[in-house]
Amino acid sequence: MISANNISLQYGKRVLFDEVNIKFTAGNCYGVIGANGAGKSTFLKILSGEVDPNAGHISIDAGKRMAVLRQNHFEFDEFTVLDTVMMGHGKLWSIIKEKDAIYAKPDFSEADGVRASELEAEFAEMDGWNAESDAAALLSGAGVPESEHYKLMKDLNGNMKVRVLLTQALFGNPDILILDEPTNDLDIHTVSWLEDFLLDFNNTVIVVSHDRHFLDTVCTHIVDIDFKAIKLYTGNYSFWYESSQLALSQRASSNKKAEEKKKELQEFIARFSANASKSKQATSRKKLLDKINVDDIQPSTRRYPAIIFNQNRQAGDQILEIKGLSKTAEGKKLFQNLNLFVNKGDKISFLSKDSLATTALFKILMEEEKADAGTFKFGQTITTAYLPNENGEYFESEENLIDWLRQYSEGEKDDVYIRGFLGKMLFSGEETFKKCNVLSGGEKVRCMVSRMMLAGANVLILDEPTNHLDLESITAFNNALKDFPGTVLFTSHDHEFTQTVANRIVELTPTGCIDKLMTFDEYISNEKILAQRQEMYA
Repeated sequence: MISANNISLQYGKRVLFDEVNIKFTAGNCYGVIGANGAGKSTFLKILSGEVDPNAGHISIDAGKRMAVLRQNHFEFDEFTVLDTVMMGHGKLWSIIKEKDAIYAKPDFSEADGVRASELEAEFAEMDGWNAESDAAALLSGAGVPESEHYKLMKDLNGNMKVRVLLTQALFGNPDILILDEPTNDLDIHTVSWLEDFLLDFNNTVIVVSHDRHFLDTVCTHIVDIDFKAIKLYTGNYSFWYESSQLALSQRASSNKKAEEKKKELQEFIARFSANASKSKQATSRKKLLDKINVDDIQPSTRRYPAIIFNQNRQAGDQILEIKGLSKTAEGKKLFQNLNLFVNKGDKISFLSKDSLATTALFKILMEEEKADAGTFKFGQTITTAYLPNENGEYFESEENLIDWLRQYSEGEKDDVYIRGFLGKMLFSGEETFKKCNVLSGGEKVRCMVSRMMLAGANVLILDEPTNHLDLESITAFNNALKDFPGTVLFTSHDHEFTQTVANRIVELTPTGCIDKLMTFDEYISNEKILAQRQEMYA
């Protein structure tokens, strides 16, 4: 068990936490959520000892080992991949190094022999003889091929380093596992492997993630950081979100009797508990939900953006036709001979093992890049709104947010009109006078979404729209696209986002494309498509 006792932390006048008390117990997975800047990552650093609070202390049961997902991708550059993973178990690694040093001595003494014998006993007790094979198995599961295992870390690309560092944290069955955004840069198959690993993991997991599907799959509890306090809720993210929204609507229904509200909440718990029995984490989550007291369900104080995409003009039947489109970058084929007819109302998720391919396609459609071959044509009634993956070039001036957004409006628009679109994305009061060149990554994306809403387009083109956004903004964005009556072309690593928005999947490969009218879950679970993908990427 690990617990936070009366933890307080502030930077200057800004208070992050005030007398926080919370316990984390074995066998549970805790998903830490909160708005951007609420202190999620900082709280994990306090738990791991990387950051000292102003007051209070962290308690860990005697003899328990903690492992943390490292964020420094260059820390282990001079070590091999296998050694980097085994270094995740600090005590085992120190025994290995001390043993090696003793056996390397030219003048091996009797005392050295005694010490070596002690180390060998500890090594065997910690299952050291299987350490290398266990590390190799974890690496393979995380998508690091055997050919990479003996390379130096500095010779790996960024995505592979992420997988190795994740494996390092998982290695050696730690008692407490702390993971900050573990699914970043992982493909869908590696995320699924990690979900299965954590479902079988019987110790304590504390994780920060913006991936709702991941949180729903692995979490038994949600830790909500809000207004300097931390509250613990039983259930996964969807249960927390839906129950808090139900409680919020009940609070607004002053005409409802207390007995009616209680019955409604009890029926909600029963319904969700029944659904939980079908999930991967069926047994433990169902037992937890069955024990929930109605009084434990509280409305969230979280603010959600009001994302609403309206079409200024209805689209005709001709949306977009692509013929023979090909693109190569730095000598690498991204896609070739792409033929695609986009139908009215299509919501297409574009996939590729190489994110450069989807970004290049969208840039070609927005005429920011040229294709090597082929043509495309939008229908005459089509207007587009684009959310790029990289948006820095839009925010290089010192304009305030009102003037920044006004430049994208047609005709003369007064401050009240412009402020309305900024307000929907939670920019209000003095915040609207911020200079656009000092915005955070999340604030820039929220401004770009305001710009898209202002455009009133009937075709939306979105390149990784959930990047830099908090869970509240992702949820609002997700719901807005589900409700949008127009056409959407997008790419996203967010499983829930893709599954609930897309009705068609198009995967770009160097040798062609796969185009299927189905949901994302149907696509990734189809064995014929899996075989086709393997052949096209071979």
